[in-house]
Amino acid sequence: MNTSTSNGVVANRSNGGRPIVDKEVDFANYFCTYAFLYHQKEMLSDRVRMDAYYNSIFRNKSHFIDKVVLDVGTGSGILAIWAAQAGAKKVYAVEATKMADHARELVRANKLQDVVDVIEGSIEDVILPEKVDVIISEWMGYFLLRESMFDSVICARDRWLKPTGAMYPSHARMWLAPIRSGLGDHKMSDYEGSMDDWQYFVDNTKNHYGVDMGVLTKPFSEEQKKYYLQTSLWNNLHPNQVIGTAAIIKEIDCLTVTVEDILVVTASVSSSIIKEETRLCGFSGWFDVHFRGSKENPAEQEIELTTEPSENNTTHWGQQVFLIHPPTHVRSGDDLNINFAMSRSKENHRLMEVDLGCEVKQSSGKLLQSFKHKFFIE
Repeated sequence: MNTSTSNGVVANRSNGGRPIVDKEVDFANYFCTYAFLYHQKEMLSDRVRMDAYYNSIFRNKSHFIDKVVLDVGTGSGILAIWAAQAGAKKVYAVEATKMADHARELVRANKLQDVVDVIEGSIEDVILPEKVDVIISEWMGYFLLRESMFDSVICARDRWLKPTGAMYPSHARMWLAPIRSGLGDHKMSDYEGSMDDWQYFVDNTKNHYGVDMGVLTKPFSEEQKKYYLQTSLWNNLHPNQVIGTAAIIKEIDCLTVTVEDILVVTASVSSSIIKEETRLCGFSGWFDVHFRGSKENPAEQEIELTTEPSENNTTHWGQQVFLIHPPTHVRSGDDLNINFAMSRSKENHRLMEVDLGCEVKQSSGKLLQSFKHKFFIE
């Protein structure tokens, strides 16, 4: 028995409850945004991103010289072009949108059309004439897994990568740390302002039109809470806003991970407050990826791309901020026991839902506070 949602996600119970996605709806909701050059420009202007991929290729040319490369989600084609410039004998650059036309033009302008073959289509449907030595892709979304593009990379790996092949990047990690921020106060003020405006609307409608809208106050409040207080925020935090030790909540080996391994991310981790008296205002999540090659053929120089809070090297990914209301007063030496669970939204598999619980304890073991919140990464 199948049930469909308005976002085109079909829950197939014979498939263990994993979503089967309506491709046309998914394209309209997700892929089409990557068909615009302004979106590509934003990513191409991210120096941290660009330098990491450039260095991973050109400092490890032995992985590319005379090799067959597959670029999943090539976009503008920049990674495919670099792979060819590094000496690849053939590069298959797969792109699901009309950005493929721009990629072909860019490949021709750089006189690499004999090496780089740009293919328009989804990687799940594309048929290549041969197996590949390297799969390269910039698949990472906010907090690593938003957008669920990694599913497509895993599909490409299972279909087309040689047993001795390498993944670029090869490994990934997700991090979580406690933070201080004034954003929570602003968001709470915005929420309260929206409720004041609603009450004015209810009173006005009743007085002028004789209809009492008050019965909708509770669902309106829940709607506004989700928008203002439960939706994670994109932010480029300053390192000083991190008030405790960071913890790894997920490690991924891109060569062996399965889709089932990333459908749900759960972790129970600890953090210690390292700042003097301050406010625990929430948590920040970020990721890093590594280019290490493979066991059989390790990288000559390992390259890391990190999105951790930085004073100078910010990225377009930034960090995801999960604000708690109200903030908790903490001090150096306090311990946090954190339970984290992230799963895919049932309405849209490219979005995420997070359950985050925390116990705050003094160094003596005395419990200061315990809370649990639900968040949405949209």
